[in-house]
This record gives sequence, structure tokens and C-alpha cells, in this order.
Amino acid sequence: MASNFEKSHCLIDNLKARINKLAFKTQDTTKLFQRGDQVEVASQEWGYIGAYYTATIVSPIGNSHYRVRYKNLVNDDKSDLLVEIVKASEIRPVPPKHETLLVPEDIRMYDIVDVFDNDGWWIGFISGRHEENYKAYFPTTGETLAYSPHLLRFHQEWNKGNWISSN
Repeated sequence: MASNFEKSHCLIDNLKARINKLAFKTQDTTKLFQRGDQVEVASQEWGYIGAYYTATIVSPIGNSHYRVRYKNLVNDDKSDLLVEIVKASEIRPVPPKHETLLVPEDIRMYDIVDVFDNDGWWIGFISGRHEENYKAYFPTTGETLAYSPHLLRFHQEWNKGNWISSN
């Protein structure tokens, strides 16, 4: 019979694998976006994989790309918001706020969450609590950091035109 430690370790390994799979997943491109639509762009850049950045569609480019303007990222000289061309497979709608807002009594150990840090939403899981803050572990970076509940949301995946909870 497996000990609680072994069960916990197995659960953590499964969560790490699941989050890594989600982080490297291409987005479901069932939605066509229009100019002005609010979206999230999944980073495919090493060191930022697993992060989603809020942006606005500037224009579609052909059938498979969009020009976007990020809400929180700036260009190299910091003179304006960053505008770049991204693949449609890297874009999803912004998750509905009412279903993702977290209140402390709803947060449980090992919940898969997005944490707002470094101008984007990073996927991880709750690994503990320290006073009023929650510790989140990020499998894509190997870091564990503590955050206030207002910086957390439950992770959801855009799948065939619907939001699916990861918990």
C-alpha cells in the first residue's frame, strides 16, 4: 500500500506533466477574431512557455496570423506598447472573469491556476500557503513563488468554442 508521501509525490508528478502538456499545447483555432477583440497570446518563447499575455487584435493577416498589440508588454525602447504578428494557433479569447476569480476559501492545494506575474498569466499549481499568500509551483520554470489571492485565477482551456476548467 502506498504511503501518503508516495501518493502526494505521484500527484505532483502528474500535475507537472499535465501543466507541461498544457503549456506546450497550441490553441484551439475555432474562433475567428476581429479588429479590437481582446485576446490572450500564448508565448512560445523559451523561458516564457506557459505564459499568456493580454492583447488586442489590430488586424488579421491572411488565414493563419494576426497583428496584436499587447496590453502590458512594451517595445524595446519602451516608447509604446509592443505590436507583433502571431500565429492564430497562439491566440485564445480572454477567459470569462466571473468564472476565474478566486476567493481564498475556494483555493485548494494542487489546484491548477494562472498567476499574474511579469506582465502575463503563468500556469502553475497551488503548492502551499504562507500567511495570506498562496505558493504556486511553475513546472515550466521550476520555481515556487508566493502570491496574493487577487493575482490568481483558476486555469481554463479554450476547447472547441468552450472554456473547460482544469480542476
